[in-house]
Amino acid sequence: MSSSPLGRPIVAVKPIAVPAPGRGIELQVKVTAPLTGHDLPVIVFSHGNAWSLDGYEPLVDRWAAAGFVVVQPTHLDSRRNGIGWEGPRFATIWRVRIADLHAVLDGLGEILRQAGGLEARVDHECVAVVGHSWGAQSAGAILGARVLDADGVPGEDFSHPAVSAGALIAATGTGDTLTPFAAEHLPFMRPDYSTMTTPALVVAGGKDQSQLSTRGPEWFTDAYHLSPSPKSLLAIAEGEHTLGGVAGEMVAETTDEDPARVALVADAVSAYLLDAFELDGAAWAALGEAAAVGDGAWSIVGK
Repeated sequence: MSSSPLGRPIVAVKPIAVPAPGRGIELQVKVTAPLTGHDLPVIVFSHGNAWSLDGYEPLVDRWAAAGFVVVQPTHLDSRRNGIGWEGPRFATIWRVRIADLHAVLDGLGEILRQAGGLEARVDHECVAVVGHSWGAQSAGAILGARVLDADGVPGEDFSHPAVSAGALIAATGTGDTLTPFAAEHLPFMRPDYSTMTTPALVVAGGKDQSQLSTRGPEWFTDAYHLSPSPKSLLAIAEGEHTLGGVAGEMVAETTDEDPARVALVADAVSAYLLDAFELDGAAWAALGEAAAVGDGAWSIVGK
């Protein structure tokens, strides 16, 4: 048990094995939850490239403190699995990532039971998927986005009926401006957001210049602009790809360390989801009001 950033006791249980036939490497998850409370909403979180269930504590702990049960799988691209860009399995990892999320959602009841009897404390009608970077593209597929093939034909529908809302943090934009490296190694990075109908919050940094696209930071707003309503966009003017350090404090990838920025991202996601689930709209309304009278450091728009 630990004390959350907001002072509310939370507890984490890991690792919990999830059935995933044919995966080769066992699918494991971590569950973080408030120590007390019932009818708790659930977030299934998909990490960015190379991370694991042990990352993103600045977000996860804050969500648990806000009353969410958070389930974090470790995907195959985690550093601990040692599958590199040139590995024979890498080309299909994007599909395994999505399959991981389906396995977690399909087995959610058993996962929560193993996490100390949490299955009786959650609201199974209030389940969201959230992801950062590659995890955002993975989560987007669960929300209804598809992947275009080389001819521009949308691939299969990976949406999941248990999910009724989500949030995409630093999500991949459209694939027509991929760099040569990305086009060779990451051809699946061609999302089609026109079918992403599930309500979602998109979070983008105004200084997030990807090495995978020739476009500027607006690339990371495609998930908002190219998807059907209802959607919201939180734009953080000085945010880079880690948006202050969402994966952890002082980690190597963090180029714009700012704990307040991380807290803003975490609180915006939890407030948005509580509003989307019609559990409590006060925090989301307050964020909108604060953005309207703020100094432009961040903004919120919706459609």
